[in-house]
Amino acid sequence: MNRNLWLLTFCQGLFLTNNVAFIAINGLVGLSLAPRGWMATLPVMAYVVGGALSTGLVARTQKRFGRRRSFQIGLGVALVAALLCAQAAVMKEFWLLCLATVVAGYYNANANLYRFAAAELAAPDWREKAVSLVMAGGLIGAVAGPNLAAVTRNWFEVPFAGAYLALAIIALMSMAMMQFIDFPAPSAKNATAGGRALAEIARQPSFIVAAVAGSLGFGVMNLLMAATPIAMQVCSLPFEDVAFVLEWHVIGMFAPGFFTGHLIRRLGVLPVMGTGLLLNLACVAVALSGVDLQQFVIALFLLGIGWNFLFTGATTLSLTTFTADEKDRAQGALNFCMFATLALTSFASGVLVTTQGWRLLNFGSLVPLALTGIALLWLARRRAASPATA
Repeated sequence: MNRNLWLLTFCQGLFLTNNVAFIAINGLVGLSLAPRGWMATLPVMAYVVGGALSTGLVARTQKRFGRRRSFQIGLGVALVAALLCAQAAVMKEFWLLCLATVVAGYYNANANLYRFAAAELAAPDWREKAVSLVMAGGLIGAVAGPNLAAVTRNWFEVPFAGAYLALAIIALMSMAMMQFIDFPAPSAKNATAGGRALAEIARQPSFIVAAVAGSLGFGVMNLLMAATPIAMQVCSLPFEDVAFVLEWHVIGMFAPGFFTGHLIRRLGVLPVMGTGLLLNLACVAVALSGVDLQQFVIALFLLGIGWNFLFTGATTLSLTTFTADEKDRAQGALNFCMFATLALTSFASGVLVTTQGWRLLNFGSLVPLALTGIALLWLARRRAASPATA
């Protein structure tokens, strides 16, 4: 870990602080402002949809301006979006809130490239550990995000207006920190349209599996995590138990970052991703065994660790599929697949758990997990038969 990686890890922590607080705040503010009850989660969904819509623009910005300037542009957008959200809360304008969260999606798409930038700040033999450790910075957000929202929600007479202003301050802090990170300068070749076309990059088996496993792994995590508070409320468990379960879920998501990279180097990327898949299956098994507090805690903790192994592994796997002058279009495509899946599962989670129930929702999650397993087995067999073509 060099100075640049430590600073990027803190930026990742501030990004997750923004995400955790932003999503929690938007749900509550949306509930108070929405014209119809079912529209309350639209601002939460808008954040993910905005990320999906921004992936192409983010890729072009990264190519033209390089990492540091592009990341700071994203943080500038985060600052403006937070201020717009505060204004929407004060004016009680639901659709302005939705528009502001769509705009904030640009920051979401931009900051999701921190994990790829981490690999560029480390020696080639340490890329896996760099990606893993920077992702571990999410632990900062796991602790700071909910507490920030709780402390600042009543700063002003309008509920949560102060929380949005606090997120604007977080964006300024991250902009200042980003200024001191020395990213590799983009080459003249990278500033032009060098390298292979995206269609050619996307045909590689490793790229396909990285996109499938990363997107579906994130989608299953989002599907079950978003439904958990509703399921626990239906089971008459108090909100304190919900907060406890989600806290351990987020710890499971980011704490393994301190050793996932080491496991990938020692065991290989596909075995670690396979372990993540098995942990997701174990999560479903525990969730189906009962609806007491201990089942929710264990299931969500396993889900978090499984997500970490799958997502870190998918990110590491993808790094072998493109060159430096191809990274922007390739990483943009990977992020688009992820955000599109998250948008779908964000909407589906609430609908399914309220109409079909927690049990059937868990059974339904076995479908994307099965597709992920098929993809991993396919790549493993292809590598065994012909390593050069995988």
